[in-house]
Amino acid sequence: MSFSDSLRSAVALDSPLRVAYHFARAALARIVYGWPGKNMVVIGVTGTKGKSTTANLIARGLEDAGKRVFAFSTISYAIAGEWHENNLKMTSPDPFTLNRLFREAENAGCEYAVIEVSSHALFYGRVSGIDFDVAVMTNISQDHLDLHKTMDNYVDTKLRLFRGLVEFRRKRGIKKVSVVNLDSPYCEKFLEPTADVIYTYGNAANAQIRATDVETGKAGTKFSVKMPSNRFLISTKLRGTFNVANILAATAVLISQKIQPDAIAATMAKFEVVPGRLEEVPNDRGITVFVDYAHTEESLKSVLETIRSFPDTGRIITVFGATGDRDRDKRPKMGRIVDKLSDVIVLTQDDDYTEDPFRIIKEVSAGIKRKEGEGFWVVFSREDAIRTALLAAEPGDVVLVAGKGAETVMVTNSGSVPWSDKAVIRKILEEVDANTIPT
Repeated sequence: MSFSDSLRSAVALDSPLRVAYHFARAALARIVYGWPGKNMVVIGVTGTKGKSTTANLIARGLEDAGKRVFAFSTISYAIAGEWHENNLKMTSPDPFTLNRLFREAENAGCEYAVIEVSSHALFYGRVSGIDFDVAVMTNISQDHLDLHKTMDNYVDTKLRLFRGLVEFRRKRGIKKVSVVNLDSPYCEKFLEPTADVIYTYGNAANAQIRATDVETGKAGTKFSVKMPSNRFLISTKLRGTFNVANILAATAVLISQKIQPDAIAATMAKFEVVPGRLEEVPNDRGITVFVDYAHTEESLKSVLETIRSFPDTGRIITVFGATGDRDRDKRPKMGRIVDKLSDVIVLTQDDDYTEDPFRIIKEVSAGIKRKEGEGFWVVFSREDAIRTALLAAEPGDVVLVAGKGAETVMVTNSGSVPWSDKAVIRKILEEVDANTIPT
């Protein structure tokens, strides 16, 4: 363990000293970079799942409408149309990085900023001093209780983005807008904070923006968007009903910014699958292989139920693990849902950070009822786990490699190492084709 890791371990996550330190860094960063973003419409997307996809959909919709956009998500970031991978392993970057990018975006003439806002960013003030104009809540489910301790605290931290809308500096001619998913059991809390305009979406009968006639499969999704005064069709390559919700959230934001329905439909039609979000890795073996970022009980449930809904799906073989130094309470719950919805389980390592990876695996295993060897294997090496799943797959089967999505590093006890689930999958498939599988 490095000295910095030891220092972080010695100070509690919710220590007032740690929190004050981070807020002070945010204030200094704003000063250093001259309070950038004051002349931009700033859109913040928060929630447990769907933030990256929703933020990317909003950014692409604004770009297609001719706007110059700064975007930052777990997956990627962009300044005025130049998109780059985000290799920081952070949903919301440290305040110096964020404010530097805001300054570059402002200098590039960006009119909009679309950023994911994590609960950590709100708790530690990484986004302190940024004047948000639009706040979006995608959904809320258990995550990060290692920091927040309780769901009430977690929700209250997310609410800071919405409560701050009327407190943030008001920009001339720009309305304060909140967008809330009515399917969330916590939606009423997010409807309480004041905003100039509140948009609601979801399956609820009283949602302003709803989806009807939903058809989803391996090729993508089709549905009608129903609004109080309009209805239009969406056809997208994005799969799953959870992506229908992400599209509705993005639609609400784009409508609030005066983007027309036909333009929104055109953006959704050409939008490619978000890297690492139910992303298929093509092969010619008759199996379907997906990588996905799912790393909570609810996200695994959504992805596995989506896969199960595809016609002619054979067995579902799931490769997954859990992240170290994070909410330990969710680990057996993750194991339980994968046990329920998968035919074959290969449990393996994820990002270990400073934690004993074998303890992580043991705690996930506590939620799995079946015995090892009965459609359940523990394979510590993530590469060997993926190899096991691919070799076990038969034509018609689906292999889901969950937890890391499009990430390009894995954090072990010894530090970060280069890693890509997609690259490993391709390598193993090439070994199979060349009959060079290592023994």
